[in-house]
Amino acid sequence: MKPVALITGASAGIGMELARVFAAHGHELVLVARRVDRLAALAEEIAATGRPRPTILALDLERRDAAAQIAAELATRQLEPEFVVNNAGFGLSGPAATLSRDEQLGMIDLNIRALTELSLTFVDSLARHRGGILNVASVAAFLPGPGAAVYYASKAFVLSFSEALHRELSGRGVRVTALCPGPVPTEFQARAGMRLDRAAALLTLPADKVAEIGYRGLMAGKRVVIAGFGNKIAVFMVRLIPHALLLRLVQRGMRTPRGGS
Repeated sequence: MKPVALITGASAGIGMELARVFAAHGHELVLVARRVDRLAALAEEIAATGRPRPTILALDLERRDAAAQIAAELATRQLEPEFVVNNAGFGLSGPAATLSRDEQLGMIDLNIRALTELSLTFVDSLARHRGGILNVASVAAFLPGPGAAVYYASKAFVLSFSEALHRELSGRGVRVTALCPGPVPTEFQARAGMRLDRAAALLTLPADKVAEIGYRGLMAGKRVVIAGFGNKIAVFMVRLIPHALLLRLVQRGMRTPRGGS
């Protein structure tokens, strides 16, 4: 069985940049997302650099059988994960009571359930290869999120789950890292219906920089990686602000009154 890096949400943004970073460091890739045309274009780009052409799997990770489908496809191709990168996810902004309930439950399915299942499905192969898991969380994981309640809560889960798994799997030689970027200019904001206020814009990092930081953190075996000095300062300051005030500040920063998809 050939070891590979399995990367979800690889058709755009941070996921696409993570694929480029892993490929540049010599990993063979399996790329998962819904948009097969974008996956194919990325695979051709990577192959053109002289690296092995990634395997692409066009799949909706919100489906309950997604992890089983991925496992079956890998087995058919004699591949097994050395690294699992759970990047796929989306957000919605607006009051939770007025946003689409189905869309918010779909967010939970993708941001939480699929990530959890993929983190646990391949533990044996990760241990065999002394590999690891990179779960893309957010600085939102450290905050309450009025105005994007389910999204913020989903990222809090990713952070908590990843930290616990880091401890549980350390004895088997499996690294688990939670990558916590701040604002990143990608398609994410358009789908979420979010606009960055002036303060958030100061914390912005490009997706390629975030991907490189995440890769280095995973390979170093770090438990949590906060991308960017400004975001590290922001997370530190969050611990000093009274919670009631923090709730008001976050809500004020959510400029857009409702979410989109």
